[in-house]
Amino acid sequence: MSTLVTQTAVIQLLEDEGVEYRLLPHSKPAKTIEEAAQERGVDPQQMVKSILLRDMSGFHVLACVPGPAQVDPKKVRDIFGCRRMTCADATDVEKVTGLVIGTVAPIGLKNPLPLIFDQSIQQHELVNISSGDRMAGVELSTDDLLILCDPMMADICR
Repeated sequence: MSTLVTQTAVIQLLEDEGVEYRLLPHSKPAKTIEEAAQERGVDPQQMVKSILLRDMSGFHVLACVPGPAQVDPKKVRDIFGCRRMTCADATDVEKVTGLVIGTVAPIGLKNPLPLIFDQSIQQHELVNISSGDRMAGVELSTDDLLILCDPMMADICR
């Protein structure tokens, strides 16, 4: 089966940085983390879910957690000293990241953003992120992802 995946900013960055990765094509677009993990043949715990949060002043942060986990906006808010933090809407996600919901990765973003990862992401040697295209994911070493992102690490899951 041949699946055409667009050359995305995520893939371009990995190529430019000489990072070893594996492209994991999907047979169909995945709508959930569980579907994406199944399409890629990987453990959902190895998936990195990227959620754009915003506070009332328009400050944005990209929070990344293991696939099945949920971001706790209150924990992120407290870390960044914000009064209130919510998930950004689809329009805001596309405007800020340059990507549509479901294709956001912690690398290859349109604009630099503060990044915060849940510390449990470090439990796996390999992780899966979006390629920036609904038809594929990218597997790379957790260490390489952390070097590329240099995120803040904290307990941010519910």
